[in-house]
Amino acid sequence: MNHDIETIIIGAGAVGLAIARSLSQHGHDIIILDEAETIAGGITARNSEVIHAGLYYAKDSLKARLCVAGKKRMYDYCQSHGVPHKRLGKLIVATSDDEIKSLDLIRAKARDAGVDDLIFMETKDLQNIEPELKASAALFSPSTGIVDAHALSLALLGDAENNGAMLALNSPVLNSRVINGGFLLSVGGDEATEITCKNLIISAGLGAQSIAHNLSGLDKKTIPPLYYAKGNYFTLAGKSPFEHLIYPVPVPGGLGTHSTLDLGGQTKFGPDVNWIDVINYDVDVSKRDGFYNAIRRYWPGLPDGALNPGYVGIRPKTRGPGEPAQDFIIQNENDHGVPGLIALYGIESPGLTSCLAIGEYVLEK
Repeated sequence: MNHDIETIIIGAGAVGLAIARSLSQHGHDIIILDEAETIAGGITARNSEVIHAGLYYAKDSLKARLCVAGKKRMYDYCQSHGVPHKRLGKLIVATSDDEIKSLDLIRAKARDAGVDDLIFMETKDLQNIEPELKASAALFSPSTGIVDAHALSLALLGDAENNGAMLALNSPVLNSRVINGGFLLSVGGDEATEITCKNLIISAGLGAQSIAHNLSGLDKKTIPPLYYAKGNYFTLAGKSPFEHLIYPVPVPGGLGTHSTLDLGGQTKFGPDVNWIDVINYDVDVSKRDGFYNAIRRYWPGLPDGALNPGYVGIRPKTRGPGEPAQDFIIQNENDHGVPGLIALYGIESPGLTSCLAIGEYVLEK
């Protein structure tokens, strides 16, 4: 059967664009569809823009493998494409002697995942590089950094378009169905249309499960559940006291209230995560007192009145409160029985770091 296009990718965030880049480099004819007016306006626009080293993920998990591989590709790509980034380094701090043993566990887990550049630092060493920091000890991760996520997305799109890929914004996929040798999509927007393709890739972040449920011919039992994890972030008024990213020892359910920097020098603290049923991007200002308490564990000098509401990020979780940590889910025909369909679910942190490696992984799939 002849199709209008070989491959359709639903979702123009960093991950979808990296997939488009990878596939277009290998000769795929591609259309990227997104319901929004701009690229990278969803999860990509609402994260801390950290290039993660891959310290916390289970050995042999997709997160561990793709983060470690993606980190190297990210630095190389940013360098070659002029994408603004900085290799700042990160300190994982033990704020009491009791937490030092947790640093040993983190280093062992990181080593299992292929990260072997962590450096143990004692209080006197820390005072030399971060005098405002209160810590009994820390691990220094030199390969952690930050990136301009929007500039990265523009570069990925540029590569894909140079290879012939096309982008259609304001183009929500209303429904779709499996047809002989491919897929038929009903696409809304200013010029509603139907379009057929041989391969379909669902890389729609928070909307992935909805699109999959509207795909007739896909066994709905293969679609994982979706939970919204809302992270509130506050910003610091004034100059940052830190030159590195500061992460406390992880707490149950997350990485704690950490301090990150953007490329403009703005300090951001977060996230404070809570589970929600409906997407809401309003910062919960009632969390502010808890932020002060958490930050002052490692920065006692945080002034009163210095925290301003920043932004909210929402992660697409496939496991709910109290359940074990999730991995990326990237399904192909072996998982759901539909030839030509790749479905990505639960692509949260470290999705941005991993995006180039995810693109290569989907090409292999």
